[in-house]
Amino acid sequence: MTQQAPPIDPGFAEPVSGTQLERAAKALRHNGYLVHIVDTAAAARRFVRDLVPRNEDVFTASSETLRLSGITADIDESCEFRSVRRQAGDKPRDVDEQIRLGALPDVVVGSLHAVTEDGYLVAGSASGSQLAPYASGARRAIWVVGAQKVVPDLETALRRVRTYSLPKEWRRLNDLAGQTSFIGKILILEREALPERGTVVLVREAIGF
Repeated sequence: MTQQAPPIDPGFAEPVSGTQLERAAKALRHNGYLVHIVDTAAAARRFVRDLVPRNEDVFTASSETLRLSGITADIDESCEFRSVRRQAGDKPRDVDEQIRLGALPDVVVGSLHAVTEDGYLVAGSASGSQLAPYASGARRAIWVVGAQKVVPDLETALRRVRTYSLPKEWRRLNDLAGQTSFIGKILILEREALPERGTVVLVREAIGF
């Protein structure tokens, strides 16, 4: 029986205003995060290249934002960085190995599914493989986030995960490999206790989902 693709809420596709972006940035800084606002995905790519250390292990979380911006290729394919994925090679891995692969890097680079104007970060996942380094496994976390992911509050953030991010990922996997997706785990980051551990790069344009 063919599964029906879940409907997409198009209201979550458009970038928010500069005022809303600045409001989110202010709240995130209050909650212990470093925040940088850039105009384009290309600018985010340049910023992350300069930010990521060359002498530490770096794990790239699976992310359309990173892929589309070129950040994944920069880190995993350029040999300029100590990429965890490149060092691991292409050998087949079971689910447990895949989850452990990126659990304890020095640096994790990824994205989020929602950022609230009052400073919450939200990420959904099927397996949860990126959530351990996001939460605490990595010594440093860098997230690149398009302006369409900024929402007013946590309730709206969770709705965005279910009605926009999940349906988009469902379709991406179905088109790519005939598979589908689901939400297995949701991580909510409210505040960062360690100074300068978490960096959020907010992009004024839409990228990823």
